[in-house]
Amino acid sequence: MTKRNDPDDPRARILIVDDHPLVRSGLRVLIDDEPDLQVCGEAADADEAIRTLDARKPDLVIIDLSLKGSSGLELIKRIKSRAPDVKMLVSSMHDESLYAERVLNAGAMGYINKQEAMEKVIEAIRGILQGRVFLSSAMSDRFLQRLTKDQKSQEQSAVGSLSDRELQVFELIGRGLATSAIAGQLHLSVKTVETHREKIKSKLKLTTATELTKHAVQWVLEQGT
Repeated sequence: MTKRNDPDDPRARILIVDDHPLVRSGLRVLIDDEPDLQVCGEAADADEAIRTLDARKPDLVIIDLSLKGSSGLELIKRIKSRAPDVKMLVSSMHDESLYAERVLNAGAMGYINKQEAMEKVIEAIRGILQGRVFLSSAMSDRFLQRLTKDQKSQEQSAVGSLSDRELQVFELIGRGLATSAIAGQLHLSVKTVETHREKIKSKLKLTTATELTKHAVQWVLEQGT
């Protein structure tokens, strides 16, 4: 029998990055049951993911966008810079219409909602390993419509207009973090976070810190993460 993580093993090697042990366990069972795939490692946060990436040399990384103490979106950029040949699939509860284009721009090749059937995960993994982009039918149609009409998105939501960093700050505000805590988590200065807060208020047409907090909390609740 071929040993797991044997360099001569022909199966594609998958690294799972998710801060929920039950999710990692479920994905491991699902993937390891396939004859052409194997899980070569797991990680609960971005730093552990990078260490495991270096040690295990996966062919594909499955990444949740919501990681404790870090951002899945930033992790995608780190992996793309560090190991450009490694393919990435995002598996998340976040709204695909808001995040799909961001993760593709960051370097991932697919986006799948955690509410999708398990068979879809395997379909997404195999498609990406073969070099294809994987999105839901609805999201694919949206991209095709934009291309065929030769126009940019006409009705981009206010939150969708935020930059990646502004969206990170907005989400952390909604999770109840103070400015100093956000600065520490994102490795930014307090002044920089305050600048981001002002830009977010301007883009969302909010006037007070209280309005910003209420709006952010409501958005986080709607995301269900």
